[in-house]
Amino acid sequence: MAASELYTKHARVWIPDAEEVWKSAELLKDYKQGDALLQLRLDDGTDVEHKLDPKTKNLPHLRNPDILVGENDLTALSYLHEPAILHNLKVRFMDSKLIYTYCGIVLVAINPYETLPIYGADIINAYSGQNMGDMDPHIFAVAEESYKQMARDERNQSIIVSGESGAGKTVSAKYAMRYFATVSGSASETNVEEKVLASNPIMESIGNAKTTRNDNSSRFGKYIEIGFDKKYQIIGANMRTYLLEKSRVVFQADDERNYHIFYQLCASAQLPELKVLKLGQATNFHYTKQGRSPVIDGVDDAKEMVNTRHACTLLGISEPYQMGIFRILAAILHLGNVEIKDRDSDSSIVPPNNAHLTVFCDLMGVTYQDMSQWLCHKKLKTAAETYIKPIPKLQAVNARDALAKHIYAKLFDWIVDHVNKALRSTVNQNSFIGVLDIYGFETFEINSFEQFCINYANEKLQQQFNMHVFKLEQEEYMKEQIPWTLIDFYDNQPCINLIEAKMGILDLLDEECRMPKGSDDTWAQKLYNTHLNKCALFHKPRLSNKAFIIQHFADKVEYQCDGFLEKNKDTVNEEQITVLKTSKKFELLVELFQDEEKATTPTGPPPGGRTRLSVKQTKTRPGQTSRDHKKTVGLQFRNSLQLLMDTLNATTPHYVRCIKPNDNKHPFTFDPSRAVQQLRACGVLETIRISAAGFPSRWTYQEFFSRYRVLMKQKDVLSDRRLTCRNVLEKLIKDQDKYQFGKTKIFFRAGQVAYLEKLRADKLRVACIRIQKTIRSWLLRKKYLRMRSAAITIQRYVRGYQARCLAKFLRRTQAAVTIQKFQRMYRERKRYRRMQAASLVVQCMLRAYMARQKYQAMLREHKTIIIQKRVRGWLARLHYKRSLEAVVYLQCCIRRMRARRELKKLKIEARSVEHFKKLNIGMENKIMQLQRKVDEQHKEKKAMTERLNSLANSYAVESEKLRNEVERLRLTEEEARNNSNRITTLLEELARLKKELCDTQRDKRTIEEWADKYKLETEQLVAELKEQNMLLKTEKDDLNRLIQEQNQEMTEKMEKALVEETKQLECELNEERSRYQNLLTEHRRLEDRHDDLKEEMKLMVNIPKPGHRRTDSTHSSNESEYTYNSEFAESEESARGAEDVTKAPLDMSLFLKLQKRVTELEQEKQSLQNELDKKEEQAYRARAREEDEQNRVRGAELEYESLKRQELDTENKKLKNDLNELRKALSEKSPPGVTAPGSPAYKVVMEQLNSSNEELEVRKEEVLILRSQLVSQKEAIHQKENKQTMTEAMPCMEDVHKMRDAGEITQAYLAVKESNRSPPQDYHVLNEDGELWLVYEGLKETNRLLESQLQTLRKSHENETEVLREELQSVKEDNNRQQQLLAQNLQLPPEARIEASLQHEITRLTNENLDLMEQLEKQDKTVRKLKKQLKVFAKKIGELEISGQMENVSPGQIIDEPIHPVNIPRKEKDFQGMLEYKKEDESKLVKNLILELKPRGVAVNLIPGLPAYILFMCLRHADYINDDQKVRTLLTSTINGIKKILKKRGDDYETVSFWLSNTCRFLHCLKQYSGEESFMKHNTPRQNEHCLSNFDLAEYRQVLSDLAIQIYQQLVKVMENILQPMIVSGMLEHETIQGVSGVKPTGLRKRTSSIADEGTYTLDSILRQLNSFHSTMCQHGTDPELIKQVIKQMFYIIGAVTLNNLLLRKDMCSWSKGMQIRYNVSQLEEWLRDKNLMTSGAKETLEPLIQAAQLLQVKKKTDEDAEAICSMCNALSTAQIVKVLNLYTPVNEFEERVSVSFIRTIQIRLRDRKESPQLLMDTKNIYPVTFPFNPSSLALETIQIPSSLNLLFLTRV
Repeated sequence: MAASELYTKHARVWIPDAEEVWKSAELLKDYKQGDALLQLRLDDGTDVEHKLDPKTKNLPHLRNPDILVGENDLTALSYLHEPAILHNLKVRFMDSKLIYTYCGIVLVAINPYETLPIYGADIINAYSGQNMGDMDPHIFAVAEESYKQMARDERNQSIIVSGESGAGKTVSAKYAMRYFATVSGSASETNVEEKVLASNPIMESIGNAKTTRNDNSSRFGKYIEIGFDKKYQIIGANMRTYLLEKSRVVFQADDERNYHIFYQLCASAQLPELKVLKLGQATNFHYTKQGRSPVIDGVDDAKEMVNTRHACTLLGISEPYQMGIFRILAAILHLGNVEIKDRDSDSSIVPPNNAHLTVFCDLMGVTYQDMSQWLCHKKLKTAAETYIKPIPKLQAVNARDALAKHIYAKLFDWIVDHVNKALRSTVNQNSFIGVLDIYGFETFEINSFEQFCINYANEKLQQQFNMHVFKLEQEEYMKEQIPWTLIDFYDNQPCINLIEAKMGILDLLDEECRMPKGSDDTWAQKLYNTHLNKCALFHKPRLSNKAFIIQHFADKVEYQCDGFLEKNKDTVNEEQITVLKTSKKFELLVELFQDEEKATTPTGPPPGGRTRLSVKQTKTRPGQTSRDHKKTVGLQFRNSLQLLMDTLNATTPHYVRCIKPNDNKHPFTFDPSRAVQQLRACGVLETIRISAAGFPSRWTYQEFFSRYRVLMKQKDVLSDRRLTCRNVLEKLIKDQDKYQFGKTKIFFRAGQVAYLEKLRADKLRVACIRIQKTIRSWLLRKKYLRMRSAAITIQRYVRGYQARCLAKFLRRTQAAVTIQKFQRMYRERKRYRRMQAASLVVQCMLRAYMARQKYQAMLREHKTIIIQKRVRGWLARLHYKRSLEAVVYLQCCIRRMRARRELKKLKIEARSVEHFKKLNIGMENKIMQLQRKVDEQHKEKKAMTERLNSLANSYAVESEKLRNEVERLRLTEEEARNNSNRITTLLEELARLKKELCDTQRDKRTIEEWADKYKLETEQLVAELKEQNMLLKTEKDDLNRLIQEQNQEMTEKMEKALVEETKQLECELNEERSRYQNLLTEHRRLEDRHDDLKEEMKLMVNIPKPGHRRTDSTHSSNESEYTYNSEFAESEESARGAEDVTKAPLDMSLFLKLQKRVTELEQEKQSLQNELDKKEEQAYRARAREEDEQNRVRGAELEYESLKRQELDTENKKLKNDLNELRKALSEKSPPGVTAPGSPAYKVVMEQLNSSNEELEVRKEEVLILRSQLVSQKEAIHQKENKQTMTEAMPCMEDVHKMRDAGEITQAYLAVKESNRSPPQDYHVLNEDGELWLVYEGLKETNRLLESQLQTLRKSHENETEVLREELQSVKEDNNRQQQLLAQNLQLPPEARIEASLQHEITRLTNENLDLMEQLEKQDKTVRKLKKQLKVFAKKIGELEISGQMENVSPGQIIDEPIHPVNIPRKEKDFQGMLEYKKEDESKLVKNLILELKPRGVAVNLIPGLPAYILFMCLRHADYINDDQKVRTLLTSTINGIKKILKKRGDDYETVSFWLSNTCRFLHCLKQYSGEESFMKHNTPRQNEHCLSNFDLAEYRQVLSDLAIQIYQQLVKVMENILQPMIVSGMLEHETIQGVSGVKPTGLRKRTSSIADEGTYTLDSILRQLNSFHSTMCQHGTDPELIKQVIKQMFYIIGAVTLNNLLLRKDMCSWSKGMQIRYNVSQLEEWLRDKNLMTSGAKETLEPLIQAAQLLQVKKKTDEDAEAICSMCNALSTAQIVKVLNLYTPVNEFEERVSVSFIRTIQIRLRDRKESPQLLMDTKNIYPVTFPFNPSSLALETIQIPSSLNLLFLTRV
């Protein structure tokens, strides 16, 4: 069909855009021929008109269908053009986060600027062995394809990695080399693969630098050849470098850095060994500060320096050489800081004593004078003389920089040479894979000589790439026998001729360099004259005469001519080099400047092969000529490039094109303009164009038939698929030039698949519409019929309902009329009666009202009269009161007036006194004193008056006396005056005392108040204390209750903790078992390797045989130890010594792995130890609390019990005393009357007897109660102690015996009690014949019996408690010892861990053996003693029988008949299940029974496990005869024989399964007949008689268990190798349900060089193989539990491999494939049900695969869907869920892609998950295996040995 027919309405096209390069649009109407405009609508809804080119009339590019977007291979797109390629890359990169995409033979890698988890060992293992087209695009797929082709075609390979700076070339090359190192491994002990990877840090430090585009840009090209031997293992490598950017050493642009090594040195300058370099910060040196960006974000230069030095050490560069390198680098930095000044216009000078030049000379070992001179001078030579000429400052600075560049280039070469020496191998190289990491096409604002050389190299590589693509296309057409037509593709040979041909740019450049006065300007003029207007690819800029333009294959590039000649010459001052060569202190410096022949390694390229800007200087040393020094840089680069092209042409190339998505280094950000620019430059679009020019879409006939079967009619389908496809295509596509039929494929032109898809979609759409129409019609018809039937039913019921309602209405109407009649009658009659009654009531009430009114009137009149009387009396009284009050008031007023007058007078007087007081305020005290004096004087005056009166009366009588008295009175007056003064003093003292008294009283009141307050407070405090005491008592009760509850809760918590701890310990046990089994696997691998090395070296090593241990007391005890790689034995003669066994030397990779594993184990051990300490501390605390609580409770109970016992003892003593008294009373000789029934003594005795009986009954009951309490309490104590020690509860038979004894005692007591409770007898009769005494004797004996039994039981209980306590302590000690041994074992390195564990086990078993020996010696003594007694008794019995016979037989018979011994059958003569053989037949036994036995015949014809039974029966005989040497050699030969046959036929599944079964059976036999009770309880009595009697083979059981683990792992490996090729094909690729998943129209073509799959496997193939596995194991008698473990492991491998391939294959992530997977899983589950293996846990291993399949099928749009997915996919990690959603690909147009927002929603919801970031499941994981004990019911004596085994030398015993 015509292409224009596809431009219909709603068709989508691409139109150019200035920003996004291309925009998507949709046609609004059909395109018609001749239209100049297209009506389009953009994705944002904008309508635009697109004008067509009037000349070309080219229509815009059509857009591919949505189901083709995001394809793995760009060539699989239906429309191959630039916008389709760009859009496909963008969708994969932005939406699916996929950075790799195929473009035919090219792998396009987009730099994500983010670390992705897609380069781990699991990804490498997933891609290993896979075809390139089977998995998603990856650098590992390219590496695997090259490795596979090298092995298959025996042809060298090359991987060419190219791209812009910052596109990820170096990283891609590193990952490719890592893949080779991981997959192939190393054939030597030097670990070349690690050295190859270690070369990367060195080369990055000296060859990489920060640029504006990349923080780690490679500034040189390199080609690494990785050599392989005949086994395709890495043996060595060689590196070639190209075009080192020397100018970066002396100059860096803004925001760029010098080479990393300089900054690493400056960052490590403070190290002691680097202080001699006298470095500082990078900003202190001219060569490292020009870019003004000395630091890279996220990079620690000091740490990188450590990595660089470590890599140097690994590659053999010793510490002295490393320090030499650092000295040279530091000297370069100091050289850059040397300051050169102008002396005049034509000369310059270095200032004297320049510090940096001094350091430079010291580091380089040269003289300061020579170096300072030749920095500013140069030597000119003529034919006759030599001149020294000074140079100006500019030339001197340039010469200094040239010297620095030259030194660095020489150092770079030297390091590369030494790296090659370290990578060189002595083994012959069979083939190699080269990895070319080279710069891509470059164009900058200013392009110089470096960009010219880079673009020249890319032109050559592009030409080689085009030719290779063209060649592959031609081969494909020829292989399919398609008519070959010449495809026109771009040939850049004219551009290459312009550069390298005669009179080309390089030729003219070299010619100009040879001219004496050549310059860049003259060279530019020569270029214009030679090529301008003569070559279409050469142009001249309009505004420049010093530039030229070349039209490269990618773009036009303008080159500036300035500097071309100087860079091409690469000149350096020869005298400066001579000064450096004369250094005698620095050997490395002299070595750098040796001749090229001496500096080149033997494995390096020949002279001229390694070319770089820095290789040779233009002048040679005096007296020496060399062609290499005459070569210009351009010529050397051209020769080197030609050598590289020859190498690439001799290999099969693989291409990796790295794309830089943006210039800002933002993660997962896509800039379309930058991407298109790089796609055009790297040749991807050219590949697309070449593919599109032919037949890009290619389908196999089966794929085409499966996809387009819907376009065929039934009559078109023939048995021949090829003929069917031909007939259909001829009908669908009329133009036969649009397709071609090949041998296996159909080839389509571009766009034809899209046309077929359109037809298919239209057909499906029509079919869908028809199906929808039919289904909708059927649904509506069904709905109509249901509605019609429902309507008829509803009508019938409605009509019946209406009829019933009418009848009911009529009945109700008639009834209503009747009701109304009676109701109206009733209402009228009721109304009449109510009116009548109301009338009577009204009349009655009216009459009563009138009578009451009359009565009220009379009553009011009477009351009115009374009121009037009372009122009038009141008024009279009121008038009287008023008059009286008025009189009283007048009296009061008068009296008040008089009182006021009196008061006024008093106030006046008071005012005068007050005034006086105011005036004499301070005189009151004086007045008082004077008043006192006046009073005293008055008193004295009165006394004197009285005296005078008396004197006057007696004056006449005593006149003479008066004179004397006067004299005396005069004296008295003086005394009175003195006394008055004294009184004044006393008054003052009295006032002071009063004041003190007041103060004392006040203090007293204060004290009393304080005392009262204190008393109140004390009382309150006492009350509060009482309340608190009550509260404390309450709290105490509550706390006691809480303590009890907490104890109960603690017990429950401890039980839960014990359960959890048990589960955790089980998990840890499984993990430890897994680690142990992994170590066994590693040991087995080392053992196999050791054996291989021994075979290759033909060295025979005598391996001592393992020993064993004996328990016979008559023989010495031997210890044995058996390991896996080196066997260790101890014999009887050398029981104290050990033989050293030489071990195979470990390789470095194993050492590193083991070292890493040791570190992990130590960390894990430390964490486990910390957790264990915490758990023990918590348990100890909880146990201490419980013990304290129990001790308190137990103490109280024991105290009560002790008091009770004391009381009982007291009562018993009392009873004994009473009995003694009674006994004495009865024993005395009394007259008969005294003891008569009626006598007083008799009554006393009877009363005592009755009281004793009652007390005895009570005490018996108390004893029994106390005993039951003791028993129950101690049982509870034992249970608690058993719980605390976390030991299993053992059945306590002693408690049972106790309970039995208690029951007997109880029965005896009840019997006595019943006897005592018998009907009362007449004591008179009772006492007859002394019966009373007998009763008391019986009671006494009963009491003694009870006491003795109680004491016996107490002692036995205490003994049992002590025994249990000792056992508990021993268990604790054993547990602690085991924990210590485990901790010590974890601290050991892995290689010594097994030996240490075995040694610990031997020590433990030795101790147990010694104990058992002691017990056995005791038992032997007992047995010997019993045997002697038995012999004596037998002899006596024989004598007695003989004597008896002699008595019955006559003497004649004795003489005539001979005496025959007694014929007693001896069991020893019967077959005892043992086989006897001679020692010399042991090798024959192993050969016939192990080495030459064919499992198939044994499994079919003989009983399962027969070899194991035979070997054990032979072992039993060796044990029976007590031959330890025979036991040892038999077991050793058996184990070695099994190992040998497994090594010889280890790939045969039946052999491995057979010997796994027999090894397990042999191990079970050793356990079953070991004599241990735990194993003997499963045996029959006859089998217990067959137990081993002399030897303890517990050590060999461990050895056999380890051997069984190794066999199990080997069996899993063999089964995995068988199943591996079937899993992906059967579970993913094969369509079990036909028609569910159609082939996607991708046109995906696998590379023609890929290996085709051998056969196609289906799910039935997997099921058949599983059936084969299961039936074989059942025939071999494998334990059922072991079969379950094997099947579980196989199902895990199936699920893991399927899920891993699903995660790495975008074409498998679809809805239909999810249904297919779920169906396949259901078939596997059905198989498990059929085999009764559902309990094996195999189904659970498929849970991740089931959830992945469900994830492909569920709805993925809304938040509810996201929540459902998060809850459903709990077995998948977040990375796996996101990966599946990103890879989900619609197969049909009706499906929708998963939106980016939905995936982000899933990531947000799952971000709190704590899980491993690993994407793929570990397919190498093997579950830890266990071997549960499975005893055999087969009796050994019934086993028959078939003659087919050739074991006739065995004798039955």
